[in-house]
Amino acid sequence: MNQHKIIITQYTPQYAEQTVTMWRDSKEQAIGQKEIHTFESHVYFLNHLLAEQFHIDLALMDEKVVGMIAYNEEEISQLYIHIDYQGMGIGHTLLDKVKAQSKGRLTLYTFEVNENAQRFYEKHGFKIIGRGHENEENLADIQYEWIAK
Repeated sequence: MNQHKIIITQYTPQYAEQTVTMWRDSKEQAIGQKEIHTFESHVYFLNHLLAEQFHIDLALMDEKVVGMIAYNEEEISQLYIHIDYQGMGIGHTLLDKVKAQSKGRLTLYTFEVNENAQRFYEKHGFKIIGRGHENEENLADIQYEWIAK
């Protein structure tokens, strides 16, 4: 495996198309269904809605978007790693940064069908605190919480 340096940087719109492409591919693989929104509306959501409510960091490798996380001091809204770069510690790196900037407690939701995400979050200290299915995809969700020790 070639060793490329991962750079964590704040999101800027120049990375919008790469970010949305990576996000859509990763999500589709994780939940087994196509994205319900158009590519253009997904870019709009990223640039105008998500970016206004959350900090967004990207993981870059050779100027290519390989991961993203959207968060605030209490919640992780989105965390996706490019399907070809999963298992390399990128999610761990992004998550550690967010934990360090949190108020000592974070919550997030993941889809029940996304067993890889469940294993990832549980490995990193998140505990299940709720279940439901209030999302556009109409899939069952699991709510997780992490509390600093």
